[in-house]
Amino acid sequence: MWYVSTRGIAPRVNFEGALFSGYAPDGGLFMPEELPQLDRETLCQWSTLSYPGLVKELCALFIGSELIPKDDLNDLIDRAFSRFRHREVVHLSRLRNGLNVLELWHGVTYAFKDLSLSCTAQFLQYFLEKREKHVTVVVGTSGDTGSAAIESVQGAKNVDIIVLLPKGHCTKIQELQMTTVLKENVHVFGVEGNSDELDEPIKTVFADVAFVKKHNLMSLNSINWSRVLVQMAHHFFAYFQCTPSLDTHPLPLVEVVVPTGAAGNLAAGYIAQKIGLPIRLVVVVNRNDIIHRTVQQGDFSLSEAVKSTLASAMDIQVPYNMERVFWLLSGCDSQVTRALMEQFERTQSVNLPKELHSKLSEVVTSESVSDEAITQTMGRCWDENQYLLCPHSAVAVNYHYQQMDRQEPSSTPRCCLAPASAAKFPEAVLAAGLTPETPAEIVALEHKETRCTPMRRGDNWTLMLQDTIEDLSRRWRGHALNASQ
Repeated sequence: MWYVSTRGIAPRVNFEGALFSGYAPDGGLFMPEELPQLDRETLCQWSTLSYPGLVKELCALFIGSELIPKDDLNDLIDRAFSRFRHREVVHLSRLRNGLNVLELWHGVTYAFKDLSLSCTAQFLQYFLEKREKHVTVVVGTSGDTGSAAIESVQGAKNVDIIVLLPKGHCTKIQELQMTTVLKENVHVFGVEGNSDELDEPIKTVFADVAFVKKHNLMSLNSINWSRVLVQMAHHFFAYFQCTPSLDTHPLPLVEVVVPTGAAGNLAAGYIAQKIGLPIRLVVVVNRNDIIHRTVQQGDFSLSEAVKSTLASAMDIQVPYNMERVFWLLSGCDSQVTRALMEQFERTQSVNLPKELHSKLSEVVTSESVSDEAITQTMGRCWDENQYLLCPHSAVAVNYHYQQMDRQEPSSTPRCCLAPASAAKFPEAVLAAGLTPETPAEIVALEHKETRCTPMRRGDNWTLMLQDTIEDLSRRWRGHALNASQ
């Protein structure tokens, strides 16, 4: 299985190359050169699999046994999910009035990113040990990515991780999940800025190709293909859990409601659909509505500023993974994609070509949800089911309630993806007039020692980042020398 850049200039790479790159050297994102097609028989076979079983099948399909033999792959995935709290890893809650909530948050940090990052980290360590190499992972986070990335690699001997978090823009719990991990390979910076501002020094560092190569840098943000690959399993599991039967011709549809910021789960869902999964995609966002405007009007442009919302992990202006969606919609036309994305990078604003826009609105429906609607949805779900939603999950469930209240009869089952546990967002639970339920592990964070280096306004953030990376490289070279002597 080969991977090509959405912008068409970078040479093709195998899964290992895509895993270690993040962005392709031409600024694009890696995608499979050819998408396999799953027939009805395969879907029927997969329908009885557990969530980890589906991840194993999808990864085998997109990685290739010449890179990771099947037995090794299965071991890596079992290891990745070994710390999950729920025996199913991912669980479907069937609530009143046809509300299906797929709980993607049973990992260590109570968020869906644990699923893809725990697998990605296992793949990384597998290749690093084989090649006797070291990488420094650099992550910018709006809340959940940082803690999930830290948990997935903390204590790993071949990996250092640097995380930039936006001080005061995450919840207290999200911040503590990052700053209380005191392993020597974990380096956390608290940036006086929002998540888009802290992306700037990271982008600058990654733009220096020689520096990236010299220090073996990589990113684990949702641009990494490996994360999108694992996230495809959410959609397969949602489908098999919610489909009424697999006996009809054609197979029945299931509607999957995807709350998103950077569009990773959306790209994963669209690829799942392209390879043969009969799902209809609904993408829901908070007041940061660039994806909604793109679907509705073809208006792919930045707003004046990021708006702070209760669904803070989705407070994102630039949905990177839309580039993957545009590329697929354009028939894998890298010239069209490159022109589009380069114009967006120059002017922060693009009107999608008519044909591309009409294709997009055929494959995705969209909705944007206000903070008021989020708290109302959280309240209603509690009243009807005694079930607490996190604000991001509420963005998805709000769509379900809207459809119900319109009383438009639909025989299509619907599944709402729930990206995080309400336990991580007590502030939002209180704003909805409800009582937070905080697990003991989260309460314990308050009493732990923390470690975090400030990046203040007026500091040269890029230089601080470069210095840290150079220091870690020196340390690794020292370790490697001592080990070989």
